[in-house]
Amino acid sequence: TARLRLDPDPTAAPLVNALADFYHVHPDQVFVIVGYDHVLSMCFLTFFNSEKPVFFPDITYSFYKVWADLYRIPYECQKLDENFKIVKEDYYKENGGVIFPNPNAPTGVEASQEMIEDILQHNQDVIVIIDEAYVDFGAETALPLLEKYDNLIVVQTFSKSRSMAGMRIGYAMASPELNDVKYSFNSYTMDQTALDLGVASINDQAYFEETLHKIIQTRERVKLRLTELGFTFRDSKSNFIFASHKSCPAEELFEKLKEKDIYVRYFKKPRIDNYLRITIGTDAEMDEFLSEVEKYLKETGRL
Repeated sequence: TARLRLDPDPTAAPLVNALADFYHVHPDQVFVIVGYDHVLSMCFLTFFNSEKPVFFPDITYSFYKVWADLYRIPYECQKLDENFKIVKEDYYKENGGVIFPNPNAPTGVEASQEMIEDILQHNQDVIVIIDEAYVDFGAETALPLLEKYDNLIVVQTFSKSRSMAGMRIGYAMASPELNDVKYSFNSYTMDQTALDLGVASINDQAYFEETLHKIIQTRERVKLRLTELGFTFRDSKSNFIFASHKSCPAEELFEKLKEKDIYVRYFKKPRIDNYLRITIGTDAEMDEFLSEVEKYLKETGRL
């Protein structure tokens, strides 16, 4: 308790060092701040400051548009192809920066390392941010590319794969200059409790891998059952499945599940208004979800 009367370490050294060891990068390349969204917001405010538009996909994390509008940053949405994949050539045009998630949200689709590096090669005069909030669920990280591209920023979070959303621990890895920005923005970025628990989480690798394995196993089982029930979806490398049913409209199923206190995400937006984003919960939760879906499809003659 005596430590809580004092300001926390402004360098967040224990957590920074733990992350650096875990990812095999230099501590100067690790930047931590309160919350993943705060990291991204600061990056928008700091690095996307030209008159040229920032590029990101048309189907992606919704807050990219929010920050661009808030900070009056021009942007252009580049259309994903029919398989919800990035068209790399769309990012060859002159721009003021690039950002996209890998795997993407809400689709769960992974971008290949070859495609990511190709985009980096064509955008070496601007900042390229790879948003890896969900990367631990099966996608390949872009971190090895930090050695080759000093304009790359990789952003991650404790909120998803580490199940610590309540701690608000966001972090990025990039060239050392990023930390100079952090100290100009907010010198005391993490509270003492978050620092200590973040380090404890990094050090308990066995538990981390065990829980990740459980989520991935459940996701793969649910994929099989959803296919049997008439759903289609792209292969997800996240902790959710972005699925569409062959005959039951997404909005209708969304409302019926909500009546049962089962909540999935529905986006009333072009190109994705017949999809549901189904987050992977416990086995018991997913069994209840699948049971209610099957029951409704049978009741309505769709199964």
